[in-house]
Amino acid sequence: MELGNIKDTFDRVAKKQKLSSSKSQEVIDQVGREIENALAKLQGDPASPVDQKAILVELQTKLSIIGSQSQLEGSQKELNINLSKYTKLLEKSFNPDISKAYRNVDFDFHTVNQIIASHFYRQGLFDIGECLTNESGEPEDTALKSHFLEMFQILEAMKARDLEPALNWVSNNREKLKQNGSNLELKLHRLQFVEILQKGGRADALNYARTYLAPFASLHMDEIQKLMACLLWAGRLDSSPYSELMVPSLWEKLAEELTRQFCSLLGQSYESPLSVAIAAGIEGLPTLLKLANVMAAKKQEWQAMKQLPVPVDLGREFQFHSIFVCPVSRDQGSEENPPMLMPCGHVLCKQSIMKLSKSSTRTFKCPYCPAESSVGQCMQLYF
Repeated sequence: MELGNIKDTFDRVAKKQKLSSSKSQEVIDQVGREIENALAKLQGDPASPVDQKAILVELQTKLSIIGSQSQLEGSQKELNINLSKYTKLLEKSFNPDISKAYRNVDFDFHTVNQIIASHFYRQGLFDIGECLTNESGEPEDTALKSHFLEMFQILEAMKARDLEPALNWVSNNREKLKQNGSNLELKLHRLQFVEILQKGGRADALNYARTYLAPFASLHMDEIQKLMACLLWAGRLDSSPYSELMVPSLWEKLAEELTRQFCSLLGQSYESPLSVAIAAGIEGLPTLLKLANVMAAKKQEWQAMKQLPVPVDLGREFQFHSIFVCPVSRDQGSEENPPMLMPCGHVLCKQSIMKLSKSSTRTFKCPYCPAESSVGQCMQLYF
């Protein structure tokens, strides 16, 4: 969907809104000043009588000259015109009825509720997650909740530039992190070393390095040497050749890496399954809506189809595993119809092999080479 035109129209509306607001404030200020001047004259020296009627007539004349109503109407009219164009463009560009792209699916509500509750736990919204599990009658996953609570507390501490909880966690999970090939512990100690060097001074940083960085020297000597060179720039590291160690984005990247490793050790995906499912749905929605409109025009029902007649292209971020499509039947592999490897090296779906072999009653020739095979010689593949 082309969003450039929508963005340009929105920018014009925003610009007109700012101009209208500025103009309105200017007119109000003008009117306010004239009224204040008139009040000052009316409340003047009691010993000197004033012509109140003349003052009010003068005020009315000045307000008429200002023409507040016409000025406000003019700016508001321009805003309304642009706003009307924007709403019409939105109605034209976005289909308000997305239910046409929906098809009835037997949901496992227990799994859906768990995914939603887990999403709230990931976001630190533990009260909402508890409320959901209570009202839906789902058993609370206390273990998962406590793990995400620990992760949330670590990340909140990192936002406050406190690395102690994160360092304790990596220390307790050192062996598992090594198996993942992660050097998260070294990165955290490096960040802590830089913080100490900036705040505590050279001596404190050197003591910290001897205690916590020395064990990494055998595998990360280059990194350790760079940190030792930083000692020469104590108090002025921001103007040193190693100033990149003070970039604020390092904290954000490290928090992201910690989250990724934390979820990995829990056997959870880094991205929230709920967020991924919704994002993928939004990505594929335009194609599904277009398909629904085309099929409706042809008076055909697409929701009864086992497979969509058009591909729904999603970005690589939504591709998590390989799939197999049988070159003979064009069916996608499934648990009931898995891909099978023949002795010749070619792969067909199980149902295609059963048809070719007349339900395992005879050998059959591979559709792509002269080799003959039997069902017993075929092996199931797992993607």
